[in-house]
Amino acid sequence: MGKLQSKFRRRSDLYKAKEGAEPAPVHQVVQYEPAHTDAINCVVSLTADLCVSGGHDQAVVVYDWRAGKRCKSFQGHNREITKLCCFKGSSLIFSASRDKTVLMWDLGRDTQPVQEFCGHELVVNGVAVSPDGSKLCTGSRDNSMRLWDIESGECDPFVLGARKHIYCPNLRRQNYQVRKLLICHMIFCVGERVWDSRTWQVTNTFPAKQYIQTHCDISSNCYHLLSSSNGFGGQGCEATLWDLRQPGCKVTEYRGHLQTTACCVFVPPRPGCPALVVSSSYDSSVKIWDQNTAACLYTLTLDGSGPLVSLAPCDSTSLLCASFNTGLHQLHLDQGAVPSLTEVARF
Repeated sequence: MGKLQSKFRRRSDLYKAKEGAEPAPVHQVVQYEPAHTDAINCVVSLTADLCVSGGHDQAVVVYDWRAGKRCKSFQGHNREITKLCCFKGSSLIFSASRDKTVLMWDLGRDTQPVQEFCGHELVVNGVAVSPDGSKLCTGSRDNSMRLWDIESGECDPFVLGARKHIYCPNLRRQNYQVRKLLICHMIFCVGERVWDSRTWQVTNTFPAKQYIQTHCDISSNCYHLLSSSNGFGGQGCEATLWDLRQPGCKVTEYRGHLQTTACCVFVPPRPGCPALVVSSSYDSSVKIWDQNTAACLYTLTLDGSGPLVSLAPCDSTSLLCASFNTGLHQLHLDQGAVPSLTEVARF
């Protein structure tokens, strides 16, 4: 028995650190002042330095994520915030809520809402502003989409009804060169349909998915649409890439999450780097995908975060992620030969 113990002792010596060796570096995540006091439902990028978030505490918070400090908090809703959007190049912020309203805020003014959009009969799940800043599109669990004039707050006389809840409208101005004619029109995507807001006609229809679609994003060149799916136990839980230039064309699916994929976004393109897609899930993970091959290139798990419900790309290397339990997470995206994600800060 003594000989056996001696063998174990000698072998264990092989795994001891050598004297004078440098200890392995431990990555430290910076903890900033929390943006919210409860679960966060959504986060969007306002400027290169500022983000806007909303959640169960009913507050719309503007935060300087680079400096790690809160800039402004807006209070006006009496139920939780469900979705946010910003008009790029301006200080306008739009917040949708379970109180059935959408409020418009101006970062350059006081903390009172500038405009109120009332008319939905149930929770507002989606909000998007047109590229020219004149129209607002909202979607609700009352099975309707509404188009609003932002300046007056008036609703377009035509209200679009749907057979299912509308979760994720997204507006984008689209430019196609077709038969030597440049066609410019505004579209918004709801579930598996694309509509032309000028005529309220369907311009593209995609095959129905088995589970509710939770989010959609449109590529910067307007060629592709991303949608993410509800699910559980690995059933559903996928993100899907669609080609907007062809009727009903599904390009590929990104599968690997074990619970609802709450959000999926295109990573801002970077010269010399492959096109990437990022998704977040209720399984507390964020995944990087090769847009074209659908290969999962990296998975970051944020232990204890609970559902990861929203993503906001700030630039080609910075990504913000909203969670139920641990606030907002600042992630560094390395687009090297092997893309990776590193958590930098929480707030």
